[in-house]
Amino acid sequence: MTLNKQDQKSFLSRGFNRRDLTKIAAMVAAGTTLPFYNEPALAQLSRVDNVPPDAVLINANENPLGPCESAREAVHNIVNSGGRYMYGETDKVVKLLSQQEQVKPDYIRIYPGSSAPLHQSVLAFASPTKPFVMADPGYEAGGRAAQFIGAKTIRVPLKADFSHDVKEMLKQGGPNAGLFYICNPNNPSGTLTPKADIEWLVENKPKGSVVVVDEAYTHISDAPFTTDLVAKDKDVVVLRTFSKIYGMAGLRAGAAIARPDLLDKLAGWSAGMLPITGMAAATASLSERNLVPERRKMIGQVREDTLEFLGKHKFSYVPSVSNCFMVDVKQPGNNIVTAMRKEKVYIGRVWPVWPNHVRVTVGTSEEMKKFQAAFLKVMA
Repeated sequence: MTLNKQDQKSFLSRGFNRRDLTKIAAMVAAGTTLPFYNEPALAQLSRVDNVPPDAVLINANENPLGPCESAREAVHNIVNSGGRYMYGETDKVVKLLSQQEQVKPDYIRIYPGSSAPLHQSVLAFASPTKPFVMADPGYEAGGRAAQFIGAKTIRVPLKADFSHDVKEMLKQGGPNAGLFYICNPNNPSGTLTPKADIEWLVENKPKGSVVVVDEAYTHISDAPFTTDLVAKDKDVVVLRTFSKIYGMAGLRAGAAIARPDLLDKLAGWSAGMLPITGMAAATASLSERNLVPERRKMIGQVREDTLEFLGKHKFSYVPSVSNCFMVDVKQPGNNIVTAMRKEKVYIGRVWPVWPNHVRVTVGTSEEMKKFQAAFLKVMA
């Protein structure tokens, strides 16, 4: 596959050379075979094999509640139609999101999760001369995509309050920054960045750069969304997923919300049909008015009970408002990860910038009680 002259001119203007163009053309042709394309590429970092049937899995920020009852029914009812493309199912998701987020339907594009549009945002807006700027620690997917295309990744430490240091991100990104990435609440720290800080970055960033706000965990925190910035036609791409609050990690549904011209720049990097099971479940989930606040309360209560346990036993942790938190284990974190697996409790991975911290996903109340018992034994 070859790139047309307009695409070639665009890539060359962003600092790619002729050899890069050959690689990019191959990437476009490869589609979903790209090494960083699907969300499971990052989930591999949390993948565990040969797990005992009675193990506690609190390692991948999954929602153990799974899809709500109406979503399960919707999936069951549509399976017999699996031989049809049924594009209208995706249209239903767009219509509901448009109404709920108060943006026009053409400002929404549906994806199988939110990592795909994150990767595509990097491809669209970063390049060898336009860096990708993110927090450290932060979700690694964008950095991997940037590395693959030869774009520099600038990692900026979180502030003392564990929020994104947007002013330092702007300073280090410089006048040629291509993409600023903010996950809010942040993964893995579970901490919030004030909306005012995000708005400041949007207003002060270099002309032509884009701010991606990953709202995968925002429902859990009850923080304000940033789709109002999209409605104002700002240079913002908002990412959403049904994997977290809606418990649909395996069903695959997500969205990018942005101006149509920005969405068009993402669109060239993928194509294909979305699973009708995921679309039906997404529509059913969005239609459940009380689902989000009920689940937010449930997850929040288990999280606070667990953090209270950690405080009671003098363990240091990062104050999270999400469905994961970081614990300082005062030694190489992988030692504790391995030791916990011997207790049949599987916790998350370690970030290089915080080598003595481990990430723990908030599971059910019963699962977190097993975590507490195992953690006390291992840390002793």
